[in-house]
Amino acid sequence: MDSERELAFIAVHRDSYPRVYRYVRRRVESPELAEELAADVFRVVWQKWHDQPRSDIAWLLTVARNLIGNAYRSRDRLVALQAKLRASAELRSGAESEDLVVHDAMAALRDSERDILQLAYWDELSVAEIAGVLQCSKAAAKVRLHRARAAFRKQMPVSAPSGRQSSGRQSPGKQNSATQKMGA
Repeated sequence: MDSERELAFIAVHRDSYPRVYRYVRRRVESPELAEELAADVFRVVWQKWHDQPRSDIAWLLTVARNLIGNAYRSRDRLVALQAKLRASAELRSGAESEDLVVHDAMAALRDSERDILQLAYWDELSVAEIAGVLQCSKAAAKVRLHRARAAFRKQMPVSAPSGRQSSGRQSPGKQNSATQKMGA
């Protein structure tokens, strides 16, 4: 009985996935998010398959629309949280503090770059430990960390203090330790 159920679901997925993906892709900012949400549509379909094995495209697109709404609300909450954290840091440290410069540079990074930098500097994980968390090889983790550091340096303003000694710059002892370690 399960094999019939599985085969029916596979057929629905095969026939409907391209239309669901196109629907989602037109409504979200990235192909990666569209793939994730389209896959989530079929996760929901699979979970409800016992109760109501529906495969009509209208229902699939309704599920997709609901998931897109959830994704937008989640994104909006994240943006609001980041703004609140920035405002809190501004109150604590002043509008021109290095903490805010670092915060803004981190916020401008892609999620994957921000995550690996936080694993390395905030969570103080070794490259081997980062590889374990990211489920990749140690070499891949090292390359990702290197690229994330380069992306971070690009986001840092030229006038931002760094660990490098030059005229008009702070000494390493007077700066944010995470910034110093990242080489910005």
